[in-house]
Parts: sequence; C-alpha cells; structure tokens
Amino acid sequence: MTSVLHRVTAAFRRLTGRDPEGVWSSPGRVNLIGEHTDYNDGFALPFAIEARSWVAVARRDDGVLRMRSVQQPGRDSQVTLEDLAPGRPEGWSAYVAGVVWAAHRAGHPVTGLDVLVDGRVPLGSGLSSSHALECAVALAVDALGGIDLGTDDLARLSLVTENDFVGARTGMMDQLASLRGTAGHALFLDTRSLAVEQVPLDPAADGLRLLVLDTRVHHGNADGAYGDRRAACERATALLGLRALRDLPSDGLDDALSRLPEDLRGRVRHVVTEDARVLAAVAALRAREWARLGALMDASHESLRDDYEVSCDELDVAVGAARAAGAVGARMTGGGFGGSAIALVPEPAVAAVTDSVVTAFAERGWQVPDAIEVTPSDGGRRDA
Repeated sequence: MTSVLHRVTAAFRRLTGRDPEGVWSSPGRVNLIGEHTDYNDGFALPFAIEARSWVAVARRDDGVLRMRSVQQPGRDSQVTLEDLAPGRPEGWSAYVAGVVWAAHRAGHPVTGLDVLVDGRVPLGSGLSSSHALECAVALAVDALGGIDLGTDDLARLSLVTENDFVGARTGMMDQLASLRGTAGHALFLDTRSLAVEQVPLDPAADGLRLLVLDTRVHHGNADGAYGDRRAACERATALLGLRALRDLPSDGLDDALSRLPEDLRGRVRHVVTEDARVLAAVAALRAREWARLGALMDASHESLRDDYEVSCDELDVAVGAARAAGAVGARMTGGGFGGSAIALVPEPAVAAVTDSVVTAFAERGWQVPDAIEVTPSDGGRRDA
C-alpha cells in the first residue's frame, strides 16, 4: 500500500506542482453469479477484487475540473463545471466528470478539482473498471465537499454517471460491489431493496482457487447490444403486467413465455432462472458445496450463451477449455460480448486450466488470454 500511495502522490505532485488533499481507491469486481439481473430488480452475488483504481484529488478555486491519467499520458482533459454535460467530455475522463456532474445535479456542493487517476483494473475485461473509477471519484467528491453520503447514495452517483452521462444503461450491482465489498466474502445483493448480506467465500480453505480468464476481447456497456437486452426485458415486463421480471415466479415461467413473442422468451427465461441460480448459489456457499456451486456456474453460462445471447466465441472457448482441464465450474462474468470468464478450480489444476485455455486460443490464432487468481477483497476507501 505504501508504494502505491507514494506512486500516486508523486505523480500528482509532478503534474500539478502541489500535494493532493487525499487519495481514494475502489476495486473492480467479479460477479460469481447473477448476470443481467440487477436492472430487473433481481439478485446477484458479486465480490470485490484486489485490483483497484486510485484517484489523487485536490480542490481548485477557479471552477475548472482538470483530469489526468497515469494510463493515458498526454490525454489530459479539462472542462469548467458550467460546461459539464453528457458528451462533454468524452473518453476516459467522462467517468470522472460524470460523477462531479451527478453530484451537482443532485444539489450537492462541488468545486473545481485536480484529479489524477491510476487505474489498475484491466480495461474492457468485464471486471468493472469504469465503476471502480467512478466510485473512487465519488468517495473523493463526498469527502472534499463535506457531503457525507451513505454507501447507497454514493453508488447512485455512479449509476447516474453511467446511465445519464456516459449513456450505459447499467444497474447498481457493480457500484455496490465496489463500495461494499468485504475481504473473504461475496455480496449477496437484492437489487430492489439494496439489502446485502456478506456470505463467506473462501474456496482456498477447501483447496480451490477462483481464476479469472481475460479473453482480451474488449467490450463496452455503452454499446447498443447491452441496451437492447435491457429494452427487451422492459418490453417483456410491460407485456406481462409486472413491476419487474424479478416478480415472475419460476413456476409461472412456462405460462408467461407462452404469452410472449418468441424474440423475448429467451431473455425472460434467463433472468428468471438466473435469479433462482443466485439463491441456490448462496445456499451452496453457506454449505461449502463447491460441486453444486460449479454446476450452477456452468448452467449460468449456458443460459447467458443460449437464452440471453451475450457470450462470444472467445468466452465459450475459455469456459469449455477450463472445464475440460478440471475446473469445477466456469462461466462468463460481466456484461458479456467479450471480457472475462471466471472458473472455480482445484488448486492442483490451476496450471493445467491456464495452459488449456492458452492452448485453445493459440489453436484459433487468437491473442493470448490472461489468467489471474482473484480473492474477495475490501471495497472503496480513503487511503491517505
């Protein structure tokens, strides 16, 4: 931690000529199970990971928001608070500026800021790098403005940033996982009530590891396909006369599907069955039934691939190769259309699973995927 703070503080001092007033960070996340359920008022089971985004921040008295990134040298961005609006600025800095804009729109006091970003969550990997950055900025804006928001309201600032400033119609799962994560636990989240339960997640105690397989196929939640899936769910909800798809019971699924156009049936089937899988996964974790959890992960991937149609060839190959080499279960994680898969792997099989996925990609002429062991970690915080 000391080396990270020194690196971020030194970079801020070098670029601005002064010390930051504080350094904040928030982590990326992996969703163990419960995909595309959050915007349907459903359930999810994410956990925060060790990879984090840091921001060093100091106030300015000239109404200017100046943003720099360690990962984007030479691509500084500057805008006055009066000029902030969706589409201004664009690119990586929109995730910073959008939080300031959302806070101002909510009536909170905001000032000009110097912001230095050091983002260590892999971009486009499906590990929620954008939300990690937004949550770190929200923590900084809250502290420097003396606003004193609770975790849920900080998450809403990030949600408004994504939905209304960036234009990605995401739900609140990622933000809450980033802000409320706890080491050694998954976050059992009810996205309607925002009630959470910390469920112990310690596969290492039973000789297992969680392995993220980054396909290096980048995706973006602002792309049209993600919005199309959400629009389909909203259309189905209206046709069925429901508040949300979460309200469709499993035993009423077949009847409901018979009353929907064929192009909506798979979308609805995925959401309803995925909610049920989350509840079953929580029970499996509590009982430390890893084989049962693995089977639920496998079923989730098949549903995302066949019913929700958000997987891709690279994700399918990664999941299949991991299973063939000994993974207890594997599934795509995140919004889909690229990004990462997660595999639950016996410790002696980690190398074999990694090699199997790398070989499968090489045989198809694809770029080499990245394999990263992850552990449930703590959420957003002030570091200095």
